[in-house]
Amino acid sequence: MYKKILVAVDGSGSSKRALDEALRLVNLAHAELRVVHIVDKSPLFLYAGYYDPVALMEGLRANGGAALDAAREAMAAQHVAGEVEAVETESLADDVPHCLLRYAESHGADLVAMGTHGRRGVRRLVLGSVAERFLRLSHCPVLMTRDTA
Repeated sequence: MYKKILVAVDGSGSSKRALDEALRLVNLAHAELRVVHIVDKSPLFLYAGYYDPVALMEGLRANGGAALDAAREAMAAQHVAGEVEAVETESLADDVPHCLLRYAESHGADLVAMGTHGRRGVRRLVLGSVAERFLRLSHCPVLMTRDTA
């Protein structure tokens, strides 16, 4: 059974569902839980000149903080202890899937739970899928959930 479960949260309904599933597994397996939010700094480079980069970064961090606060509340409601952390991508060349992979490997995750938006066709092609790219990179099992709403 899993000993170290990592959940990636972004505040979406699908990531909240991934956290709910991970909380169930943590209780069943008596595993350690770690929740992470990856702050993607690449928009700072993409929108430079259009927006104040400091304000944009503060907004990204605030959104991540809100997602982590919600995770803390869900953990407390289920009486589950664990670590909660925000991590930032390292450069324009870095992306969320690779940053999450490094984090999972450095913390010895046995299972990574994350949400997926379930985009298909052109929307997936244009917008990409963090979950799909992470799944292709991961060396451990990945539990993906979709929002049911």
